[in-house]
Amino acid sequence: MAGVYDFTAKSLAGEDMALKRFEGQVLLIANTASACGFTPQYRGLEALHQALGPRGFSVLGFPCNQFGGQEPGDAKQIEEFCASNYAITFPMFAKIDVNGNNAHPLFNYLTNQKYGLLGRSIKWNFTKFLVDRSGKVVARHAPTAKPEALFREIEALL
Repeated sequence: MAGVYDFTAKSLAGEDMALKRFEGQVLLIANTASACGFTPQYRGLEALHQALGPRGFSVLGFPCNQFGGQEPGDAKQIEEFCASNYAITFPMFAKIDVNGNNAHPLFNYLTNQKYGLLGRSIKWNFTKFLVDRSGKVVARHAPTAKPEALFREIEALL
């Protein structure tokens, strides 16, 4: 059976990045967008990444334009937005689909592991999946869940 670390995704720079490089870390994987009411969650995601990163934690951001067209930019625009507005240092990946026939295989896997309010489907931007050090998807959090509210749950896995 495939696990989180068996997937590859393109970085914002367009390079294939094997998720195997994150093996042994606790991960918070989120679909993101630059023009969403939840976009300020980038601050909380970056704060978690900074605070817990040295202990083996990483946030992985996957831009997605499937919800209200709220991620219309190309990779360069997304990178510039994240850097200039939120000083993002966690890995950001190329824009993907998270639902439907063209959904990225990683998100097919994540949504099969943990269902949400709408079953498998992701409801909106900033849905978050928490993955333990062994690569098991242990929780799924709705877009309304603030990253800072996940601190203790993440810390318990470290």
